[in-house]
Amino acid sequence: MNRLLIGLSACFLLAACSGAEEPPAPQAIPVKTVTVANQALPNVIELPGRVEPIRVAEVRARVTGIVQSRLYEEGSNVSAGKALFRIDPRELRASYAQAQASLERARATASNARAVVERYRPLVAENAISGQEYDAALAAAREADANVAQIRAQVEAASLQLGYTTVTAPISGRAGRAQVTEGALVSQTEGTLLTRIEQISSVYVSFAQSASEVLALRRAVAAGEIALDENDRIEVRLTFSDGTEYPIPGYIDFLAYTVDQETGTVALRAEFPNPSGLLLPGEFVRAQIFAGEVQQGIAVPQRAVTLTEDGGSVYVIDGKGQAALRPIKLGAMVDGRWIVESGLKAGDVVIVNNLQKIRPGAPVKAANAPSGRKAPAAAAKPAAPATAASSEAR
Repeated sequence: MNRLLIGLSACFLLAACSGAEEPPAPQAIPVKTVTVANQALPNVIELPGRVEPIRVAEVRARVTGIVQSRLYEEGSNVSAGKALFRIDPRELRASYAQAQASLERARATASNARAVVERYRPLVAENAISGQEYDAALAAAREADANVAQIRAQVEAASLQLGYTTVTAPISGRAGRAQVTEGALVSQTEGTLLTRIEQISSVYVSFAQSASEVLALRRAVAAGEIALDENDRIEVRLTFSDGTEYPIPGYIDFLAYTVDQETGTVALRAEFPNPSGLLLPGEFVRAQIFAGEVQQGIAVPQRAVTLTEDGGSVYVIDGKGQAALRPIKLGAMVDGRWIVESGLKAGDVVIVNNLQKIRPGAPVKAANAPSGRKAPAAAAKPAAPATAASSEAR
């Protein structure tokens, strides 16, 4: 019986001893880090924009008539003065001929009136006719000359109208789809639209920015927080809807000084060279507007950021050598780095790799910093307590 009691007591003692042992601490995960520092960064504003041709000409009918033929290929480049449409000229040709005939008749009348004046001039000097008759002949000659001038103007107008039956391109550019077909009746009064010509060798991209953001930018510039380019040029870069970048930068060439009452926005416009025709009128693009530099900005590598619905997050090493999840507000991405608007400060140590293995509170060990600087002492301490605890447990 005593032996049984002794055996049970020994078991209880062994169980108590084993329960007092602490589980081994988890091993610190080696990570690479960057130390956040304030630096001059581009002040990037991201806005949606719409591409517009640099010049647009609406080709409209200037005479009333029936379209006889289309003289250009839709979608082709045309030069200024190229014939685009021909409108039936027969009626206007007849009107021109009638005006010409009226002009010839008026010239004959004027010639006869001048001849009468020449015959009366010596007679009035000899008192063979009264001065009143001479004055009447002189007035008739002047009236005939005025009638000639009037009808000559009518002939010129008829000639212009006849010329308008051949519709030409007012500017060089790409001619769009024809809005009328052969046999259609076009009207001078309504100004029937025939086609449009767009110049897209250079294009405009229009934006609209909140008036409050424009005010904040102006205040930041005035306070010296943002430094503008010495030439006061603001560069703009474009991204297409598929995520590819347009290779040629543009520059802001227009900024409205009025606020749209309905939307509360300010209109901006940038001009872009378009030698290859990649930018198409009406297309929506994403623009990055480089409005100077932020003097005390913060940026982190793209791979360090996990995107979330509210913005993004990064892992930083806290004072205990553990990984801590830090939500941040993201700005634009420039050259593979996210600009951080809030959530980080200078001196924070951000983890840039092994993010899939890390959980909040997990011990980490900074292996090295990509910037070439040694990791801070706080990042190297966590491994010591864990090792000591493990040795005591063993």
